[in-house]
Amino acid sequence: MAMSKPFSILRRTRVLEGEIDEFMDNLSQSALAFKRAVKIFLDDGRSAEFEEKLGQVNELESRTDDLRRGIERQLYAQTLIPESRGDVLGLLENLDSVLNLFEGALWGFFIENPDIPEELHGDYEALVEQASAAVEAIVLASRAFFRNVEAVGDHMHKVMFYEKEADRVSTKLKRRIFDSDMDLARKCHLRHFVEMIDNIADRSEDVGDRLAIYTIKRRF
Repeated sequence: MAMSKPFSILRRTRVLEGEIDEFMDNLSQSALAFKRAVKIFLDDGRSAEFEEKLGQVNELESRTDDLRRGIERQLYAQTLIPESRGDVLGLLENLDSVLNLFEGALWGFFIENPDIPEELHGDYEALVEQASAAVEAIVLASRAFFRNVEAVGDHMHKVMFYEKEADRVSTKLKRRIFDSDMDLARKCHLRHFVEMIDNIADRSEDVGDRLAIYTIKRRF
């Protein structure tokens, strides 16, 4: 009979546990900073406050990269959790790719400076809300993977829910864009930003799919 493992996967490696917690904190903070940055951009464009949030996400991305590399070195140098090492590294790499999407999208707003009509602001904010919620849910599911694998499912269904909501909002928003009287170049530009934001939710679901496999492996 398969035995569950409700205890922490890192129960004997407290320093490593703390670093993984910090990694998760950084991803969660990036989601919050991203949501705030897009709101600032919609209200005030490329303001000093927007640049501050962009810098915050850049700094979090850099710190998270350092953490991931340090965790990888520890896992191999100290021969820690060899039975789960590959899954842990795979999960962290995939989570890090989500943070990269936050950073890339904000740089896109800063460099390309899209002219978003005010009547579409609410839809963009709604899309950002769903994408950020998907990331928050995958962070909670990932924390559960390390602390109590039986609780992963409590959060996984939320990742899928928010991803589907993001798809719904993005489809509605793209239809509004292409039904408008704007010229085609501007329509395509605005669609590009819709897809960049929606990709964050899609990537979160991809990470969730991988996490589901890692979770099954830990249960048996």
